[in-house]
Amino acid sequence: MDSNNSQVYPWQQQVWKTLTGRFPNVGHGLLFYGKKGCGKHAFAQYFLTWLLCLNKQPEGACGECSSCLWIKSDTHPNYVYLSTDDDNKKANAKIRIDKIRDLLPFVQQTVDGWRVIVIDPAEALNIASSNALLKTLEEPGDRVMIILLAEHFLKLPATIRSRLQHFALDRIEPDQAQQYLHAHLPDLPNDQAKLLLNLSNQMPLLAIERHNAAWLARRHEFAQDWQKLVAEKNMPLFYATKWNKELNFADFIQMFEYLLADLMALKLNHVTNNSDIDLRPLAEYYALESLFNLYDELQQAKRKLQQNVQSNLLMDDLFIRLMNVS
Repeated sequence: MDSNNSQVYPWQQQVWKTLTGRFPNVGHGLLFYGKKGCGKHAFAQYFLTWLLCLNKQPEGACGECSSCLWIKSDTHPNYVYLSTDDDNKKANAKIRIDKIRDLLPFVQQTVDGWRVIVIDPAEALNIASSNALLKTLEEPGDRVMIILLAEHFLKLPATIRSRLQHFALDRIEPDQAQQYLHAHLPDLPNDQAKLLLNLSNQMPLLAIERHNAAWLARRHEFAQDWQKLVAEKNMPLFYATKWNKELNFADFIQMFEYLLADLMALKLNHVTNNSDIDLRPLAEYYALESLFNLYDELQQAKRKLQQNVQSNLLMDDLFIRLMNVS
């Protein structure tokens, strides 16, 4: 959470009006969820700042009271942000039960004003920490607000979901997405805007991030190399070395995942996201089952990278498998 990145995006205006219009009868547990790039963190920051503000305005916090200044300096005594350990930010990291138990004194204390707890990402709650949180949700203190942030609504336990009010922050109309994108990238051609949104689950904030990605302009070249590799059945280590130098492993994997997903889409007669690349010749070399196996192997490669396996070894193995799978 970043107090400098705090706003309500155009597609979130109705949720904002609903919450502020109901206040203070908004319950004690809120779930803000939506795809990556929908702006849920910025919305949550804006809302909690308004909730704690001493001089609330209909459009937002005053920005000048002691509470707003505490938020800006990240020293507010009535606000707790809970996430995975700083030294364990891996994809499968969990929020431990002791962190939830440590909230008890904060929830039970008697103070002036509201107290806010943000749990992010809520999917990181394990069974034990979820059960511990249930007790807090069932018996909250006076003027306590617990906000959970999540990408995947259904990944949260039903027992947790049933005790929260849900607000989807990624309900974006196509026109809204296009307008936002063109407002921030005014020189962007329409076909490029469509491509970026396709590669971003129609999330405009993520589309802007994708626009600056190092891999975006390299997709055609990689697709050509991939097709040569599988057609000629030759020089996998040459291509692996080349792309290990051209892109860092994270950027390469992101690019590769998008192209692999499109190959599977072609096999299933679905629409592809990389609309500017004809992947049909490449798709002919692979059976659908082989593509799914490649996807599984890719996820294994990601996990190995987290275990400090060298990326060049992973690249070598991946390109050999790309050459041999048919």
